[in-house]
Amino acid sequence: MAMQSGVASSALATALEEVEQRYRDRNAESWALLERASAVMPGGNTRSSLWSDPFPLYFVSGEGCRLKDADGHSYVDLLGEFTAGIFGHSSAVLKDAVSAAHANGINLSSHNTYEVRLAELLTARFPSMDLLRFCNSGTEANLMAVALAKIATSRERVVVFEKGYHGGLLTFGAASAKVNAPHKFEILPYDDVDAARALFAAKGAEIACVLVEPMQGAGGCRVGSRAFLAALRDLTAESGAVLIFDEVQTARMGEGGLQKRLGIIPDLTTIGKFFGGGLGFGCFGGRRGLMERLDPRRPDAISHAGTFNNNTLTMAAGIAAAEHYLTAEKLDALFDRGEALRSRLEALFADRKAPYTVTGLGSIMNIHGAAADHGDSARLLKLAHFALAERGYYFASRGLIALSLAVGDTEIDGFLNAMAAFLDESAAVFSSVDRSA
Repeated sequence: MAMQSGVASSALATALEEVEQRYRDRNAESWALLERASAVMPGGNTRSSLWSDPFPLYFVSGEGCRLKDADGHSYVDLLGEFTAGIFGHSSAVLKDAVSAAHANGINLSSHNTYEVRLAELLTARFPSMDLLRFCNSGTEANLMAVALAKIATSRERVVVFEKGYHGGLLTFGAASAKVNAPHKFEILPYDDVDAARALFAAKGAEIACVLVEPMQGAGGCRVGSRAFLAALRDLTAESGAVLIFDEVQTARMGEGGLQKRLGIIPDLTTIGKFFGGGLGFGCFGGRRGLMERLDPRRPDAISHAGTFNNNTLTMAAGIAAAEHYLTAEKLDALFDRGEALRSRLEALFADRKAPYTVTGLGSIMNIHGAAADHGDSARLLKLAHFALAERGYYFASRGLIALSLAVGDTEIDGFLNAMAAFLDESAAVFSSVDRSA
């Protein structure tokens, strides 16, 4: 029988304090770099998602699926740049592509041949993309897709979902971000068909678009059911609204993204991250009738500017990425590898009766603490994060794992062995955690 929550919290807090102190002691140079950075950046930070208490690690190099930090420690990289680093580190293929483009002249001040080739590759890949436009991030792609939908429908309401993340200006976690773009949002519970139907019944004629991740990434790797996504397809089609799939992360689930795997085709799709070959990249595309609104030859054309939308370095890197790495064979193999890892993690947690769960799909997953008390769940996750980093395995402090193509059986077996050792040594702490519903 579980002990009282206060006792559990005390035992867990003590274990966390001990491993956190070891983290501080091991990473003095990372702390010194944060202090230096804090003199020129707020909190020493320029990317909020990278922050973790008591301070983040500073990495100085990476090769394949290995990282080295400023204090000389080596790690197996299981985070893969929050899904963007699907190639591993220091790819010779991508280096050669960027170098060749650089030697051929950068910022050419007009259209270029690289953008044509990359557009051909991407429109052939995604079932929903008749035409596309490039931009510089997934955030930009989602902002432009929403703007296009509002203009095309002459409507204002934008349907999004709790815990959804579509970039720094479109985030819907526990509290909606104060920096969000000022759209008229309708925020619904995720994977709730009844809630979606009720909203469309009441306001369907006012809804411009539905913006949805087929799997919520930053929201904890929650996978949308096929029934939910199919209902959104039907509801938007019936009401004249635009369905936008944010596949910035889930595009890695197969050559044609999760939409092709599910057989559900949206009106617009947004992608980003790895399709830039390691450089800043975004793209939105969809039905010809929608995308043609951006044709500059039209007298009523929607303007979409951006100095680096078609920059030759990113375009060249994207071509190399798509042709060499992001093939159907390699993406399917990565999907299967991730499914196997998640299954083995689930079995390990169950076998050790450990207070953890794991959610996700394919090569993206999220470990969660599983305690009755929310604070204890967060402590459990931090405990695992510190303990696995101490053993040389790096994933996000929020529990996110995103496998790269460079992660092989040796690294996965090593990670599972390290996790098993952590669970075994923490058994006494876990036995005191209240897991009652």
